[in-house]
Amino acid sequence: MKIDTFFTELKRRNVYKVAVAYAVVAWLVIQAASIFLPTFNAPQWAMQIIILILVVGFPIALVFSWAFEITPEGIVRESEVTADQSITHHTGRKIVALTIVLAVIATGLLIFQFLRARSTSSASTNAPTVTNKSIAVLPLANLSRDPDNEYFAEGIQDEIITRLAQISDLKVISCSSTQRYKGSGQNLRQVATELGVTNVLEGSIQKSNNAVHVNVQLVNALTDSHLWADVYDRKLIDVFAVESEIAKTIAESLQAKLSGSEKAAISKKPTENTEAHQLYLKGRFFWNKRTGNDLKKSIDYFEQAIAADPNYALAYAGVADAYVLLPGYSGGNPRDCYPKAIASAKKALELDDTLAEARTSLALAIWYYDFDFSQANREFQRAIELNPNYAIAHQQYGNNTLSAIGRFSDAIAEGKRAVELDPLSLVINADLGVDYYYARRYDEAIAQLRKLLEMDSGYYFAYVTLGEALELKGARDSAIAEYQKAQALNDDPLVLALLAHAYGLSGNKMEAEKVLDQLKALSKARYVSAYSFALAYLGLGNKEEALRWLEQSYQDRAGADVGWIRVDPLFDPLHGDPRFEALAEKIVPAREFHAASK
Repeated sequence: MKIDTFFTELKRRNVYKVAVAYAVVAWLVIQAASIFLPTFNAPQWAMQIIILILVVGFPIALVFSWAFEITPEGIVRESEVTADQSITHHTGRKIVALTIVLAVIATGLLIFQFLRARSTSSASTNAPTVTNKSIAVLPLANLSRDPDNEYFAEGIQDEIITRLAQISDLKVISCSSTQRYKGSGQNLRQVATELGVTNVLEGSIQKSNNAVHVNVQLVNALTDSHLWADVYDRKLIDVFAVESEIAKTIAESLQAKLSGSEKAAISKKPTENTEAHQLYLKGRFFWNKRTGNDLKKSIDYFEQAIAADPNYALAYAGVADAYVLLPGYSGGNPRDCYPKAIASAKKALELDDTLAEARTSLALAIWYYDFDFSQANREFQRAIELNPNYAIAHQQYGNNTLSAIGRFSDAIAEGKRAVELDPLSLVINADLGVDYYYARRYDEAIAQLRKLLEMDSGYYFAYVTLGEALELKGARDSAIAEYQKAQALNDDPLVLALLAHAYGLSGNKMEAEKVLDQLKALSKARYVSAYSFALAYLGLGNKEEALRWLEQSYQDRAGADVGWIRVDPLFDPLHGDPRFEALAEKIVPAREFHAASK
């Protein structure tokens, strides 16, 4: 067959038209698959199979259009078709019409994809990017016969995370978020998606007398590919070496760049004393529970660890971490707790000046007790430099000094970074809502706190700040309802103070006085902050008493209460009063506040 005749036959037998129609159909199928397959969490190979079928099908379709013809009697071989049976021309027109229809559909789908991409791009402008150098260390299964060894499994997981977190080239999810997947049995791809990472480390640990057995594997959760696995059988004293080896291997597997100081940090052996290490892990186990009583238990274990090894820097850091939080959980008096936090943090840094935890607690205690903004900021910044993945440092930096001096954009940015590193932490998500609240972005605060309550409807502090935001928006009845929910979940005196404040401003003076009497009675049995009394009296319209109690809060060095005196919207009615302005000047000097908020 001559070449000209061949191309004429291709045209007559509609091969060109079939090729175009097939290409349009194939494109539509691929686009539809790209939309629907992820919805059903289909594996990556499903799309590969679809593309392979379409590629193989293309020459088959062309051969079919060459060899066969559509007739009123059905599909027959082209060689068997007589001239009067042939409807090639009509078939060609049908193919053209079908192609046009498919092209219109394809154009619509293309427009839809474009609009969706723009919407996704817009919605994710502030969303964290998921990189290959991101990892979540899931809770290690405790295979020990003794269930009391749970603290050990949690502690080793936390220490592996801490070592990895010091590598600036990695994004490492904090322990409080990964801990929520303990025993969940969830699909790794789903876990990775929820935490915003690509890779997941999972495994088990067994402690028996003075031996430890660790089994771990590193998985790319998005492709379901195993990157590395290993088993370690070591003596208990060698557990730090195991943690270091795991951290180094993960860094190599993810091709993370390590500086000299980072290599030293992940190879560090905090103590030679196994008893001290066990006591420290028990302290962290209770510290992570975040209640007044559990914080006191953690201090007891940390101090026992120090007794076993007086040079154990992390144990001193643990004491500082606990004391700096105690007043906020009504577990101690600021004048007693903050100096102890400062002393313990400084001792920890004297032994090891690279501890981000100790610098963070030192920054908090200095700010709360001495109202030294400059020194606190330097410590926060150094903590983040030492451990860029330490979510608590970002959270506290934004929620404390940056918010208190009016640097709201920076505070919110730090809060968002903390959420990115610890997306399921209740307190970190709540504090981002607080950042919005101090910035007077009430709608965003309300949205953030309601999102948090979807995660855990039993977290009382979310109701507290949600109530404050609603109250400042003028929805006082709704605010009271939120405060009542918080009161049902926790006996924090601050909740009573907010109820008295809201009742008083709503005109229900009798109920406000009743709640104030409850606060007075409670203060005889436990620590009740002066700040709480100031709020209650302010709601009752008694500015004299409100100012007296605010001054007392300053005298108590209760910076965790009164440190936000210039930005707390609840104190707006006192602005302009000379006594209030004089007090605010002692806590946040106007020069620093106005310079920072420009």
